[in-house]
Amino acid sequence: MAVITISRGSYSKGKEVAEGVAAALGYECISRDILLEASDRFNIPEIKLVHAIHDAPSILDRFTHGQLSYITQIQCALMDRVKHGNVVYHGLAGHILLQEIEKVLKVRILADPALRVAVVREREQVSEKEARRMIAKIDEERRKWTRRLYGVDPWDSSLYDLVICIDKIEVEGAVRLICQAASQEAFRLTEQDRQKLRDRALSCKLRSALLDLDPNVTVTSEYGNVLVFTRGDDRKAGRLEKKILSVAEGMDEINNIEIRPGEPKPSGDA
Repeated sequence: MAVITISRGSYSKGKEVAEGVAAALGYECISRDILLEASDRFNIPEIKLVHAIHDAPSILDRFTHGQLSYITQIQCALMDRVKHGNVVYHGLAGHILLQEIEKVLKVRILADPALRVAVVREREQVSEKEARRMIAKIDEERRKWTRRLYGVDPWDSSLYDLVICIDKIEVEGAVRLICQAASQEAFRLTEQDRQKLRDRALSCKLRSALLDLDPNVTVTSEYGNVLVFTRGDDRKAGRLEKKILSVAEGMDEINNIEIRPGEPKPSGDA
């Protein structure tokens, strides 16, 4: 049982690899589903989020706490789907959203520019010059987007456990390599690991519901015991307490909840 994220550049056959890995392992394969779920929770038409991903990220700035809310909603939707394991995710920044969870296998698919150009020309019926222009534009937008929202470069190999050049080993070879890596002890989820995923999902779920009350709120969870940290003094925490308890009331996963002013020690929670 594992969680696998596959990051890929445009026209790099990453989708085919992800679907092949999921089929070989009998896992669920998810991608755009997360965007659809996040768009519902964020109450923004999906097409606007699609444009926000592929165009300049400034569209989100028109919404209250745009970037912060967007990241939280995407993370919340993703964590809800991966918390039980047996998932392959290929799509928006999964390797970054799950970066602090050690046993997630994070894969990057690379392709030679000539291969990408050939794929674009075949799919889009464009000239070589236009294909290169399209690839360069998409790469730059994705790089800008990832840096803007997450502060990292998606081309940084240190973000990944496995980097595969698809033009050298083809899709079938990439699928075999990833499945072999996923079988290693380092990426097998124990019950304790699954509990950490469930706690992380709960933290994200509660934080996404609290952003309108306090955009600086931080939530941690351990075995369903939740701590909510608010920026400010005890008076502010007291004012928010009733509202927070009301929001949390309908979440059966919560065993106990406590509100504190200040910030938690770094732990990878939401």
